[in-house]
Amino acid sequence: MEELQTSLEARGLNVSNVPDKGRSLITTKEFYPGQVIISQEPYVCVPNNTLTEPRCDGCFSKSNLKKCSACQIVWYCGSTCQKLEWKLHRLECQALAKLDKERRKSVTPTIRMMVKLYLKRKLQNEKVISTTAMDSYQLKDMSDIDEKQLVLYAQMANLVNLILQSPDIDIKEIAENFSKFSCNAHSICDSELRPQGTGLYPVVSIINHSCLPNAVLVFEGRLAVVRAVQRIPKDAEVLISYVDTAASTMNRQKTLKEQYLFTCTCPRCIKVGQYDDIKESAILEDDKGFVCQQCGLIRNKEEIRRIVSDIKALSDKALKSTSLSNPQEALILYKNIEKLQKEVCHPFSVSLMRTREKLLEILMQLEEWKEALKFCRLTIPVYERVYPGFHPLLGLQYYSCGKLEWLLGETEESIKSLTKAVEILRITHGTNTPFMRELLMKLEEAHAEASYKHSSMEE
Repeated sequence: MEELQTSLEARGLNVSNVPDKGRSLITTKEFYPGQVIISQEPYVCVPNNTLTEPRCDGCFSKSNLKKCSACQIVWYCGSTCQKLEWKLHRLECQALAKLDKERRKSVTPTIRMMVKLYLKRKLQNEKVISTTAMDSYQLKDMSDIDEKQLVLYAQMANLVNLILQSPDIDIKEIAENFSKFSCNAHSICDSELRPQGTGLYPVVSIINHSCLPNAVLVFEGRLAVVRAVQRIPKDAEVLISYVDTAASTMNRQKTLKEQYLFTCTCPRCIKVGQYDDIKESAILEDDKGFVCQQCGLIRNKEEIRRIVSDIKALSDKALKSTSLSNPQEALILYKNIEKLQKEVCHPFSVSLMRTREKLLEILMQLEEWKEALKFCRLTIPVYERVYPGFHPLLGLQYYSCGKLEWLLGETEESIKSLTKAVEILRITHGTNTPFMRELLMKLEEAHAEASYKHSSMEE
C-alpha cells in the first residue's frame, strides 16, 4: 500500500478512507477539464468473445484472426499480440488444452478472467512477471448476495479449480472473488463506447460512483484513462458514474442496488421524492400514472393500459426480430413503438429516446441516411438534457449527426455538429488518439468543402 501511495503522490493523488465508502481516490492537487487524472493498463483482461464474433486477446481486433492451435479458445491477430500475452497464456493454454471439447464450451470470458487472475499472481510470486506499485490489487468486498447467485459462483469456482488443478486453490475464495467481480471489473469499450472486453484495473476500481461525476472513464485500446470533466479542487474525491446517468433517480438507485449493492447518496439522489425529482421523473420516464405530474394532463386509465400493453407486445416482438437480423421488419416494429410512445411519453422521455436510438441504428444499417439523420436530430435535445456538460455520449451523438449531415451535403450544419462534438470529446477523449484525429480531420474537410462552395458561388 505504501508503494501505491508513493506512486499516486507523483500524480497528485492518494488513497484515503471516506466514511460509508471505504477506499477512495483523493486529489492532492487541482485538476482541470480534459486533464488526465490516472491511466492504467489492465491487471488482466479478456475480450468479449462469442462463437460468431471472436476478438484478438491482445488488442481486441476482429481482423486477420487465427485460433490458438493448442487450447482452441484464444485468438490472435498476429505475432505481436501473441508475444505480448505469451508468458501468461503459456500457462493458461496448458490448462485449457487438458479440458475435453464439451468443457471448453463452458469457458466463458468471466471464467477466463478468473483463471488469468490466479495465474498472473502465481507468475508474479515466482518473479516471472514483474510487479508494480499499481498492481496492488484488493477486490472490493460485497455482501447481500442471494442464494441462487452464490450457487452459480460455486459452480464457476469448481470449473476454475478443474482448469487450474492446483493444490493451493481455495474454492471458497474463488467463489467469493466471482461475487466481487461485478463491483471491480470494468467493461472495456472502444472510442464510441461499444463494449469489447472486460478488465481488472486495480487503481481505477478504487474510484467511487456519483450520478454527478467530476470525471469520466474512457479507454484507449486496453488502457483505462480517467479524465476530469470539471474543475476538481485539491483534497476532493475523484468520482465517475457506474451507471447511465440519463435515468430517473428511482431507476438509477435500483440499478446501483442490484448490481453494486449500495445506495447512492450523491447530490442528485438525496433529492429522491422531492418535488423537483418527481417532476424530472415524470419527464424522463413513461407516463405510467393517469395524471401527468409535469403538465397535469388527465388520461383515461384504460387508454393508458392499452397503449402500454401494445408497446410491450411490440417491444418483445422487435427484440426477437432484431435477434433474427431482419432489419426491415425491425424498422416497422420500432416505428410503431415510437408512434405509440409519443401518445404517452413526454418529448424528453428516455424510453422514447432509446426507441429513436434503435431506429437510428437500424436506418444506418439499411443505409437510409436521410431518415437516419431525422432520428439522430430528434435525440440531440434529449441528450443535451440528460447528459449535460462534457459527456462522451452527447459528443458522440453530435459526431454521428455531423457525419450524416456531411454525407447528405449539408456542409454548414455538419460543421456546427462536428464543432460541438470536438468541444466535448477533446475533454473526454483527449486529442491524440486515432479516433480524435479522425474527427478533427473530418471537421477540417467539412471546412474545406464549405470554403470551396463559397468560392464557387462568388465566381
